[in-house]
Amino acid sequence: MAELLSGSNLERVLAAGKFAVTAELGPPMDCNGEVVREKAKILKGNADAFNITDNQTAVVRMSSIASAFIILQEGLEPVMQMTTRDRNRLAIQADILGACALGCKNCLCIAGDHQSFGGAGRLKGHPGAKNVYDIDTIQLISALKGMRDDGVQQGGDPIDKRPPLFIGCAWTPMGDPIEIRPTRLKKKVDAGADFIQTQGVYDVEAFKEQMKIVVDMGLHERTAILAGIIVPRNFGMLKYMNNFVSGVSVPKELMDRMKAAMKAGGDDKKQKRINQEEEAGKITVELIQQCREIPGIKGVHLQAIEWEKKIPEIVEKAGLLPRPTFD
Repeated sequence: MAELLSGSNLERVLAAGKFAVTAELGPPMDCNGEVVREKAKILKGNADAFNITDNQTAVVRMSSIASAFIILQEGLEPVMQMTTRDRNRLAIQADILGACALGCKNCLCIAGDHQSFGGAGRLKGHPGAKNVYDIDTIQLISALKGMRDDGVQQGGDPIDKRPPLFIGCAWTPMGDPIEIRPTRLKKKVDAGADFIQTQGVYDVEAFKEQMKIVVDMGLHERTAILAGIIVPRNFGMLKYMNNFVSGVSVPKELMDRMKAAMKAGGDDKKQKRINQEEEAGKITVELIQQCREIPGIKGVHLQAIEWEKKIPEIVEKAGLLPRPTFD
């Protein structure tokens, strides 16, 4: 095994050439740490590391650092998300150092949803909040790499004890304009991204075409790309993502399958829900298997938004258990 940058479990899985699995864990909109602990107990053993979202959808939630520490106490490895939307470069670096002091070894660098997104749907959010964006995602990746590899803060001050970080970022392969997406990924890899988690993939054929370009560029040899899979709980969710979520395109075939499952329930609301949830599991397993066959893909990132209890079933049916362990 090559010399490790952080020694995190996720890094060890990838360095060993194993197919990696990460899963998302969303903190609550209050200070109830038991919610995080219960989700951790559900998810334990079903992935190699677990993403802790950072004010997901621009709605105030328990901090990613605190939530990450809670799941560490439960024996899970966190991937702490860090948005450039909410912090300037001083705050980000301070939070990273603090998180590493608490035992975090993985960080996902993201821009974060625009604050106006939090006002969508039933939640009010904070659409009037001022975003920060003092640095962008690529600059954040570079800053963390400098802290880890060179022992220096982004401003130039030295660091005695360097943060042992496995640095990740997000990639939206089918976002508009689609032509620039491989180049955008290259900039993140050049900045120092050790692993990539993609936006949710439903259109596998379109994703394959993007991955062909990435492989031709040799990026798959310089970073570990994990295909993002959002568990489609029902027809309404699929329709919403197809229409409103940037970089997500749902093929008509999948829409029709979920719609048929819904209609098969007739007038029985409970049966409609059950049918759609069963179909959601089947679709997710198929997507995992299809993405696993794409050259350059080193793992999957599963997102069952506020439906973490579905993950163990999906991982088992996809043949991804048991997860690798190391002495």
